Amino acid sequence: MVRVRYAPSPTGTLHIGGARTALFNFLFARHHQGTMVLRVEDTDQARLIPGSEAAMMEGLRSLGIVWDEGPDVGGAYGPYRQSERRDLYRRYLSQLEASGRAYRCYCTPAELEADRQRQRAQGLPPRYVGRCRSLTPADWAEREGLPYVLRLKVPSQGRTVVQDLIRGAVEFEHAVLDDFVLCKSDGTPVYNFAAAVDDYTMAISHVIRGEEHLSNTPKQILVSQALEFPLPAYAHVPMILAPDRSKLSKRHGATSVEEYRAQGILPEALVNYLLLLGWSPPEEREIMSLAEAIGWFDLARVQKTAAIYDLKKLEWMNGQYLRLLPIERVVDAVRPFLDARGIAVQAGPPLDQVVALTRERARTLVELAENLRFFYEPPQAYEAKGVAKYFEEPAVGERLERVAAALELLATWDHDALAQTFDRLAEELGLKRAQLIHPVRLAVTGRTVGPGLFELLAVLGPGETVHRVRRAAEAVLAGAVPIAD
Repeated sequence: MVRVRYAPSPTGTLHIGGARTALFNFLFARHHQGTMVLRVEDTDQARLIPGSEAAMMEGLRSLGIVWDEGPDVGGAYGPYRQSERRDLYRRYLSQLEASGRAYRCYCTPAELEADRQRQRAQGLPPRYVGRCRSLTPADWAEREGLPYVLRLKVPSQGRTVVQDLIRGAVEFEHAVLDDFVLCKSDGTPVYNFAAAVDDYTMAISHVIRGEEHLSNTPKQILVSQALEFPLPAYAHVPMILAPDRSKLSKRHGATSVEEYRAQGILPEALVNYLLLLGWSPPEEREIMSLAEAIGWFDLARVQKTAAIYDLKKLEWMNGQYLRLLPIERVVDAVRPFLDARGIAVQAGPPLDQVVALTRERARTLVELAENLRFFYEPPQAYEAKGVAKYFEEPAVGERLERVAAALELLATWDHDALAQTFDRLAEELGLKRAQLIHPVRLAVTGRTVGPGLFELLAVLGPGETVHRVRRAAEAVLAGAVPIAD
C-alpha cells in the first residue's frame, strides 16, 4: 500500500518548491490508489508564524492538492502535528538510551564552539569530537540536574547508502556525519529524529521530497536502523533554480503560491507548470489536466538535474488556460481582479461576452482585467502613439462625426451590420476601411490594439459606442485631445 507524506513547517507562505513537492506526492499517491498524509513539522515553536499553517493548507487546496489524512481531517495515524506527538518521541528516545544507541552529551555551548574553532584552524570540517560518548549511566547520575542533549552513536567506520529511486545509490561516509543531536536540552526532538519516527509510525512507504533534504536522509536512516525500523523508499526531486541557475529567491520575482495568485496566475496553469519542472510526460504535451497527470505520473520520469524556472513560460501557459477553460471559470477567476481595480461591471455589457472577446490577448488575470476595463469605463485619455497616428489628420474629427451619425441610424446592431456600415461609409468618403477602423477604435477604447472592432462594438452596444465616438470627435475638432500618461 502506497502511503506518502508532505511535511511542511508552518514558517511562512507556500513556496513553489514546496507546492511542487506536494504535487508530486499527490500524483504518486493517486496514481497508485494510495494515501497522502499531510504532516505539520512544528517542533521548532520559535520559528512558527501564526496563520501560516492555515494559509499553507488553503494554498494547497487552491491547486487541487488534497490529502487523505492530516491535522484538519484526522486519520488512524495521528496526531499529525509534531508538537502533539511528544510522548511518542520520548518513548523512542528512552528506547535509544536503554539500548546504548544514544547517549547524553553535557558539553556546553562554549566547549562546542571552541572545538569548532580549533577544527577550522586545522582545516577540518566542524564536527562533534565525542567528548561525552564514553560516559556511562553512572556518569550521567553524577551530573544530575545539568542540561544535556541526546546524541546518536554513529558508527565511526563505514558508510550509509541511500537507495534513491531517482538518483540511484548515494553514499555517505560515517566519518563526516558525527554523532548528531536527537533531542535538545529542553526536550524538543530534532528534525531528523522526529521525521524518522513519524515516517515509521505513520507507515509511510515512500518519502518523496526535495533534493535539499538528501543530506538529511543518511541521518534518518541511521535513526531508523538504531530503532530497528524498516526503511521507506526515498526519492529526492531536483531543485528549482532561477534562470541564472542560482537559488530561486524574491529577486527573481514571485516565489510563493499566494504571490502567483495575486499576479493573476490560474491555479490550473500553475499546477501544469510545476508538474513540468523536473518531470516529463510520456507524450510530447505541455498542456495537461490534473487527471491526465495522475494517469501518467511515474518517478522514473523525474529528472535528476535541476529544473529552471521561467516566468515567461508560466505566463504563456497561463494564457493558454485563459483560452481553454470554460468561460464561466474565467469569469469567476477575473472578478476579484475587477473588484480590486474598482471596475464596476454591473451596468455594462454581460461579463461573459466581454471575457470571451478579450481573453485571447491576455496572459494573466491582471492583464485580462485591464483589457476589459474600457467596456465599462469610457476612456478619459488616449494613447499618445494613437493620437499622433490617427487623430492629428485634419479631417479625422469630421469623419468621426460621420461614423457616429451612420451608427446612430442602424436598425440592427451586430457584426455584419457594422461591417457593412463601415464599408459603405469608407466608399462614400473615398477611404480605405482601415482609415475609419483605427480612429474609431482609439475613440472607443483609448487604445490602438484590442479585439476586432466590429465584435467589440457589437458587445459595447449602440448608445455607448455613439457617445464615445462623438466625444472623441469633439475633442479632435477642438484641438484638445487628452493624452494618456
